This record gives sequence, structure tokens and C-alpha cells, in this order.
Amino acid sequence: MAKRRKLVAPSSDDLNRIEAEFRRETSAPDSFVGNSRGAAPIAQVAADTAALVQPVSATDRAETARLQASDASLKHAQDHGLLMVELPLNDIDADVMIRDRTVLDETQMQELRESIAANGLRLPIEVFEMAEAGKGEARHGLLSGYRRLMAMRGLLSLTGDPKYNTIRVIVRPRTKTDGAFVAMVEENEVRAQLSHFERGRISVIAAQQGAFVNTEEAVNRLFATSSKAKRSKVRSFALIFEEMGDMLTFPDALTEKHGLQLAQALRQGGEGMLRDGLASGQPQSAEEEWALLDAGIQKMEAVPRDPRRGGRPTTTPVAGWKNADTLVTSSGITIRKQQDSKGYVLRFEGRKLDDDLMNSLLAEIQTLLEAP
Repeated sequence: MAKRRKLVAPSSDDLNRIEAEFRRETSAPDSFVGNSRGAAPIAQVAADTAALVQPVSATDRAETARLQASDASLKHAQDHGLLMVELPLNDIDADVMIRDRTVLDETQMQELRESIAANGLRLPIEVFEMAEAGKGEARHGLLSGYRRLMAMRGLLSLTGDPKYNTIRVIVRPRTKTDGAFVAMVEENEVRAQLSHFERGRISVIAAQQGAFVNTEEAVNRLFATSSKAKRSKVRSFALIFEEMGDMLTFPDALTEKHGLQLAQALRQGGEGMLRDGLASGQPQSAEEEWALLDAGIQKMEAVPRDPRRGGRPTTTPVAGWKNADTLVTSSGITIRKQQDSKGYVLRFEGRKLDDDLMNSLLAEIQTLLEAP
């Protein structure tokens, strides 16, 4: 049987020696300067990090949240074209788009300049940021507000006052070309109605620049809120711009009636005769120009019909009332009034009738019958 070993309690010296060895083995390495004796390295790193972090007050946290919300609102305004800023006049290219307005009435422009000088610019213009710098290194293109921009430039040129160096604008998102044309036309239709010729002109140009497939689509999109009769008239003046826009000196003075007559003559192949008539004179007024055009129309109508084209020979009826229910106009159109149990019927007859003329007549009848 093995002899049991007798346990002896360590002496004070033994305990001191053991404690010294334990402290030496668990003390921090020299590389961790400043560590407390016996503290683990990871504990010291955590303590140092905590010492660097300053506590944030509730007020500071609320201010940080407010600034973040403000940044988000600003970003939303920029993305959706809701931001109004001041831009230098020379930072805006007014001709980046072909304008629908062809003539600026000087009397109206003078009134606008005086209004801005007295009361400031009440309505901002609209611009969009261009992908590349435009004319004069401008970074923004004009979308709407051409007259207001021109008035501000005029005031700066006249007065030299630094307050006219900038203009209040709304920066719209970059948009497709068709949307830009629509926005421009809508703005001018509301604030300063376009002339018949200007409507036709911008429709043709918008189609030529590729914003729309053709002039027909351009008219339908640019004047989508207009009546069918009005769009028909716009197409007539678009034809005038296409065929004779380069020769007309006073196109904006063309009345609706004269424009429809001219468009009808062009559809009947009278372009050459009309251009020759304009080239024969140098009109100094809208009246003189129309006289030349009207002479060409009358000359074209007087040309006898080529019998080889077949059909019955035509004669021009004498204008005037034939009886109480029949009227013959000077253009050869006959209007007959008929009555039945339901009311009255007007019948129009004549080779010069077409959809555009009939739509125009319907618009005139509607105006007469509308309640005051």
C-alpha cells in the first residue's frame, strides 16, 4: 500500500513568491504603453475608444435630423423642378430652342419693362440645365419666359443697374424635346396669345427638329386642348409657312379668313402663281402684301379648267341671293337653307369647300350661338 503524502500549508515566503510570479506572467507587454498592470489589451483598446467618443445631446440629435430632412426636401425640389433660384442673365441661352414667338411688340415690351422696374419681376422664368454649355458658355436653356428675359436684359442695358444682372428662375428637370415645345406653347397661349401664323410656324419647326413625327402630330400634341376646328386652322397656317414663309414680309398680320383662302389656293396648286405675284411687288404694309396675294388667287381662279382632265365644265354663278333660301357667295359657294319638322338645315355646295373651311365655319357658328 502506497504511503500517502502529507500536505503542508505554504509559508508566507512561498505565497509572496507565487504572487510575484503571477503578476509577472500576466503583466501588459511594453508595446501597450499606459496600460494598467494586469489589464488585457482588448480592454485597454475599448477604454481608449470610449474616451474619444463624446456624448451627443438631444438638441444636437434633433438638429442633425432637421438638416437631413432639409437636404431630402432640397433634393426632391431639384429633381421635380420646384426650386426657385437667381441666375445671371448671361448664364441663360435664350435661343437654345426655336421660339414660337416671331415678333415682340415694342409697346408691350415697354410696358413690361416699366412694370418690372416699378414692381420687380412677379413671375419667374423657366429654364433647364443643359448637358453642354450653350451660346456664350451659358449653362441653362430658356424654356419659357422669353419676353420677361428680354425685358430684364433691356433694363440692364438701359440702366446698368447691377440688380438687373440676375433673374429669378425655376429650374425644370431635363425633358424631352416634345415636352419642351409643348410647355413653351402652353405658356405663350395663356399669357400672350400666339398669332395664327406663329402657331403654324412652331408646329412645322417642331416636326422638322425631330420632336414629332410630322406636322400633323405636332399640331395635335402642341394644341391638344384646342378644338378640332382650331387645330384645322393651325394646319392651314402651317402649310402657308412651309410653302411661302420665306417670302412673306407680314405673315403675322394674316387674318384667319385670308389665311384660309391662301391655304386653299396652295392646296389647289397655286404656289407658283402666288410666289410670282409676291415677287412682282415690294409691299410696305400688310395690306399691300395681301393685295398681291389676293391678285394671285383671283388670277389662279380665272384660269379655265383643262378639258383633258374630264368632268363637267364649270361656270361661276352670279353672286347674290337667288331666292329667300339660296345664297351664292362671290367665291362660288352656294348656301341653301332648308326646314323640316326638327328645325333648320344649311347646305353648302361648291368645289372650294374642304374640311378646314367647314371647321372654320362651324367655329364661327358656335361663337354666334354661345350664350353671352
